[in-house]
Amino acid sequence: MSTPKNWPSELESEDVVFSLIDDELKRQVTGLQLIASENFTSPAVMRATGSVLTNKYSEGYPGKRYYGGNAIVDDIESIAIERIKKLFGADHANVQPHSGASANMAVYLGLLNHGDTVLGLSLDHGGHLTHGSPVNASGIFYNFVSYKVSPGDERIDMEEVRALALQHRPKLIVAGTTSYTRRLEPEPFKKIADEVGALLMFDIAHLAGLVAGGAHPNPVPYADVVTFTTHKTLRGPRGGCILCKAEHAQKIDKAIFPGSQGGPLEHAIAAKAVAFGEALHPTFRVYAEQIVKNASALAQALAQQGFRLVSGGTDVHMMVVDLTPFDAELTGKEAQLVLDSAGITLNKNTIPNDPRSPFVTSGVRIGTPSVTTQGMKEPEMVLIAELIATALRNRTDSAALAKVRSDVAELCAKFPVY
Repeated sequence: MSTPKNWPSELESEDVVFSLIDDELKRQVTGLQLIASENFTSPAVMRATGSVLTNKYSEGYPGKRYYGGNAIVDDIESIAIERIKKLFGADHANVQPHSGASANMAVYLGLLNHGDTVLGLSLDHGGHLTHGSPVNASGIFYNFVSYKVSPGDERIDMEEVRALALQHRPKLIVAGTTSYTRRLEPEPFKKIADEVGALLMFDIAHLAGLVAGGAHPNPVPYADVVTFTTHKTLRGPRGGCILCKAEHAQKIDKAIFPGSQGGPLEHAIAAKAVAFGEALHPTFRVYAEQIVKNASALAQALAQQGFRLVSGGTDVHMMVVDLTPFDAELTGKEAQLVLDSAGITLNKNTIPNDPRSPFVTSGVRIGTPSVTTQGMKEPEMVLIAELIATALRNRTDSAALAKVRSDVAELCAKFPVY
């Protein structure tokens, strides 16, 4: 392909950007990526993300666009819609949300009135910002009432959820988490919603790939609306999606466009279509099951190293680790920085009723989607726990941290992702 005359022949000003991209690739493939909300996408997904579809404006929906030249785009978006409906057994799908947050806010816009009461999981107990945090638009525009995990077993108490629902009579109940490590059974939430006459929204941003792969219950038959991101366990591009019952389809579509978004990112939608196709393949079920097996093995291995697992373990793809029994002086912030220097990437995270601030925390969150994509299994999880413990025990010893980083790189070299 020849270079158009109105483009610079040499992109000298951009050399530093591409050099940094190369550096990021090196960081990803030579270190352990344990952030629960991250994953490695396939080359096919990245190819679609970087395609010429980024050039196209396509406000509206297939067959109802405000611009011309969208016949091909319509076909691509329609494929994405049909694939995700088949994957989850949904009546209707909107694949245009730019993120999980924008998907959630569109649901509120479409189904609620300003000031309506909503029940959602508290942020510091595993909920998401968009589940009613007072600093988020969800908490600013709507009257969120928060339920929490029990102080004993650190699990959601459905009797408490029911009591709050009966007391506050919410218009909508939000089920879904961002750092909760146990299964979320949809049927109990549905029973409570029906009892109080509330709509039910399930946010499976973290769980979408597990649901698609049969490793977690599917909330679609129970919930009025299901939202999720496409880039976590579903292993697609960065973006969001909304599934809903047919009766809510028109309100949801209008809430996305023109309600809260303009032109959709059709290159991202094409990449979503590719990822949805990959998730429909039988091998994806094997992958989803292995994510959970790896998380369980890593949690057990960390417990043997002296860490405490919030709620006692995990049923999903992630765990929240209380650092206090391991080292009372060690904060989540310091652990994140130390491990980053050792080639192990994760994030600080509050524990239930954390005495430290969200910027410091007493815990960390660890996930297994990325390392599972690399092909690692239970034996590698034991080694990863040892590397984490060694780094944190020797966090002031630069030589020891360098050794851990070398061991991490050696492990990752055995499981190349690209």
